[in-house]
Amino acid sequence: MLPEDAAIPAVPPPDPDDAIMDEEDRLRPWFVAEVLDAVHAGDVATAKALVEPLHPADVADLIELARADEREGLVAALAELVDADVIAEMNEHVREVLVGEMAPERVAEIAGELETDDAVAIIEDLEEDEQRAVLRAMEPDDRAAIEEALAYGEETAGRLMQRDLIAVPEHWTVGQVIDYLRSAKELTNNFWEVFVVSPSHHPVGTCKLSAVLRSPRKTLVSDIMAEEQTLIPVDMDQEDVALRFQKYALVSAAVIDKSGRLVGMITVDDIVHIIQEEAGEDVLLLAGAGDGDINEPLPPTIRRRLTWLVINLATAILASSVVGLFQSEIAAFALLAVLMPIVSGMGGNAGTQTLAVAVRALATNQLTSSNTLRMFAREFKIALANGFSLGLLIGGGVALAFHNPTLGAVMGTAMVINNLVAGMVGIVVPVTLDRFRIDPAVSSAVFVTTATDTMGFLSFLGLAAAIGLHG
Repeated sequence: MLPEDAAIPAVPPPDPDDAIMDEEDRLRPWFVAEVLDAVHAGDVATAKALVEPLHPADVADLIELARADEREGLVAALAELVDADVIAEMNEHVREVLVGEMAPERVAEIAGELETDDAVAIIEDLEEDEQRAVLRAMEPDDRAAIEEALAYGEETAGRLMQRDLIAVPEHWTVGQVIDYLRSAKELTNNFWEVFVVSPSHHPVGTCKLSAVLRSPRKTLVSDIMAEEQTLIPVDMDQEDVALRFQKYALVSAAVIDKSGRLVGMITVDDIVHIIQEEAGEDVLLLAGAGDGDINEPLPPTIRRRLTWLVINLATAILASSVVGLFQSEIAAFALLAVLMPIVSGMGGNAGTQTLAVAVRALATNQLTSSNTLRMFAREFKIALANGFSLGLLIGGGVALAFHNPTLGAVMGTAMVINNLVAGMVGIVVPVTLDRFRIDPAVSSAVFVTTATDTMGFLSFLGLAAAIGLHG
């Protein structure tokens, strides 16, 4: 022990550059390189010592940050640390490759350690024969749960839900519930509420854990349960599930089958991933960029992007054919060829803005049949205001720059027309596709771009031809 009057030596603050994680909780490049260097040198002990303190999600990030040809050696060196939790946190494309190289018995062991929804996420990516081999290697109860989940459609509540939950009859007392939670061995560890069910296993209410813990033992569950609850149909799309969680601020929710029986639950930690996934998916679909995952194999990435580029090429040819109708006018007044891309380009930008707002509003249920007309009126006003503003700006600029007020008037008028078209098409197309149960994020951009390019050229060149504009 130091004397009371002894000075305590100053400890220098840690160097931020020495930290494994940066300020945004990402692994620093020097740490990733140090782990990989240890693996390449065959120094497995050092690699394990470096990685052991990491959270499973960070271990998954480390594997994803390695090059594709380095991952197999890295996983082999860290085999003891790459457990079920790490596999569950891993990017689906990276996980699919690594799991595909594992023996079915190992995959079955990993799946048996996970919640049903996480296990399904791993097994559903395997080939059909590999799935059967893994399922045969699993424990009967786990196999039955996985097979039941795989029977539901992809991206539905049935795939997303957990089968392990706490359900008690409504005639129980709080004391019986607490004794059950303490004595039963095969109960889930992660839950926030107790579901109350009827004799036919239909959910009749929920009890928050706080209500159970704060109530006397003799209190009936039926006296403290909340009868109103949000029930999720087993075939509901995961995007709609996420919207319910967001709208009603849910922590967990009961999943019911077609007969109304309780078959599972969904928790908010799963919904966080879904919200992030669906939001990113809509943006990428609008751009025609496929999954947009940097770990996705090249062939499907090229195929998806090329498909949309070919479609866009066709629409570009359509727009150029409109220009071809006015070859004589362009030949007589070459300045038209210089200015017409401005009209179509600005219309495309305006259409994209409206389209993005409409797709988001549809995805979040802000835009419904109840307020569609109001949305049309709103976007019409915005398009009209923006069109007049841009028309005055570009029309006046063209008139002054080229000393041609008529050309300026044509330019400004065409800008107003194309902005109105862009605003209306940007809302009509996604709403119409949504009414026909077609994802508006997938196809809307092609229609909007075609309309704004075509109308941009047609309005500008058509007006120029109509008034006989020439140099």
